[in-house]
Amino acid sequence: MNMELLPFVKAFVVGGLICCVGQALIMNTKLTNARILVLFVVSGVFLTAVGVYKPLVDFAGAGATVPLTGFGYSLAMGAIEGVNRYGIIGAFVGGVTRAAAGITAAVVFGLINALLFKPHMKP
Repeated sequence: MNMELLPFVKAFVVGGLICCVGQALIMNTKLTNARILVLFVVSGVFLTAVGVYKPLVDFAGAGATVPLTGFGYSLAMGAIEGVNRYGIIGAFVGGVTRAAAGITAAVVFGLINALLFKPHMKP
């Protein structure tokens, strides 16, 4: 295999496995999609706190940071950096600062989606 393609293959495999876990939860449990999303973010925070997720990010790059577990990883790493820099208040400031780009993108694209399409409640 061409060594230039190896990072892409790693990202694809790891990201795909994370998504397969999500799909298995959707198909085999009665958890709502929202609860699964929250579970993924909290799992990313937990796995970062116990030191498991950072090596996965180092190995797979975007394959581990793009799924929602990666958002949890960003929040946790930001909180850790914030505590080291600002003390206990940094636990709150650091996570939001580190994840600001993702939060902003979600808000902006949600707004664009609401403007382009007619949102309505399901009957």
